[in-house]
Amino acid sequence: MYNNILIEQKGHIQIITINRPAQLNALNKETIEELNKALTSANDDKGTGVIILTGSGEKSFVAGADIKEFSDFGIAQGAELAKNGQEILFSYLENLSTPVIAAINGFALGGGLELAMASHIRIASSNARMGLPEVSLGVIPGYGGTQRLAQLVGRGKANEMVFTAGMINAEDALKWGLVNHVVEPLELIAKAEEIAGKILNNSASAIASAIRSVNANYNDGIHGYDVEVEEFGKCFGTPDFNEGTTAFLEKRKPNFRN
Repeated sequence: MYNNILIEQKGHIQIITINRPAQLNALNKETIEELNKALTSANDDKGTGVIILTGSGEKSFVAGADIKEFSDFGIAQGAELAKNGQEILFSYLENLSTPVIAAINGFALGGGLELAMASHIRIASSNARMGLPEVSLGVIPGYGGTQRLAQLVGRGKANEMVFTAGMINAEDALKWGLVNHVVEPLELIAKAEEIAGKILNNSASAIASAIRSVNANYNDGIHGYDVEVEEFGKCFGTPDFNEGTTAFLEKRKPNFRN
């Protein structure tokens, strides 16, 4: 079904693995399109409650975009490349109603770090290295990197990382809030599954509302508090609200996913 990604279903968790190890899992056009299809399928699947996104092998999560695909582009083509990529993958991923955990194994550079930052939660292996090296190629991050990095680590640190084109290690990424957890490489997927399991205990519809509410704070022209009020109200009309409140009053665990 896919040439560049692998799909594994483990209960209500779907693991999507970018599988181009010879290219350090670099994102080419085909891979971006396949990720869009896989994410759409997982998001539409009622049996999938959490998505884990990772790269094949131990060297790289995603070592950036496939530069040979756009090295001869002009201005209009470059702008279209960024716009299309953000629409079908990076912003699309960020706004999925199913939570996505990025399990960062090894290098997450350029588009790879942008992919991780678009995910809702990030876990890094201790050997991970992260950075946005685009200015060393005479270009800037074009898949949301200048925006999401500043949101996560602050403007000053984001400027330093972008301007120097340097990499930071996993511990520094944790210190700066770029990742949520750092574990040893062999523990990476297990840690992602552990967090996924905790998420799966809760209401999928409420989590989808929470994603929309949190994201609203970062969208220009949208008042995040207004979105929160709207989403909060919507929750009262869901079966999960009835189940959750009934279970609380009956002093039992809720059964959200049957």
